[in-house]
Amino acid sequence: FTATAIIHNSSKQSAYLVIKGNTRVEGHLLVFPQGKIEIGEFCYIGAYTKIWSVARIIIGNRVLISHNVNIIDNNSHPIDKLERHEDYKKTIETNFYAENIDLNAKPIIIEDDVWIGFNATILKGVTIGKGSIIGACAVITKDVPPNTIVTTKFENVYRTIDVAI
Repeated sequence: FTATAIIHNSSKQSAYLVIKGNTRVEGHLLVFPQGKIEIGEFCYIGAYTKIWSVARIIIGNRVLISHNVNIIDNNSHPIDKLERHEDYKKTIETNFYAENIDLNAKPIIIEDDVWIGFNATILKGVTIGKGSIIGACAVITKDVPPNTIVTTKFENVYRTIDVAI
């Protein structure tokens, strides 16, 4: 961990936040009480990157995540306006996240050898296939097949990498 790393494991259970060997974390890892984050070997989590889990986020081996990336497996706030207000009140009154609030969480899986460029956002329920590259500023809302490059130019453009296996 570097001086910029922020690690917050609300569950207080070490099994809910697993970081394997030779991984460097410069960003912010937040595990909500029921969430889980697993990061494989030889990974890099860049400065100001946020990985926040209410469900589960699995990051494979040799994954490079640049700076200022957001990987969030939930809506962050309830959709219902009254629940959202109650959630906000509890947060400011107690400085803790409300439990038992529906944040519509869905797991995220990032397979081995993925590279995620700066300012990218990975949203809930997505799997990024092995060897893929997510270009800078891309917003990922759907699964990405293995060995695919995703770039942004008005919309996501997918291109398969020609890889000898």
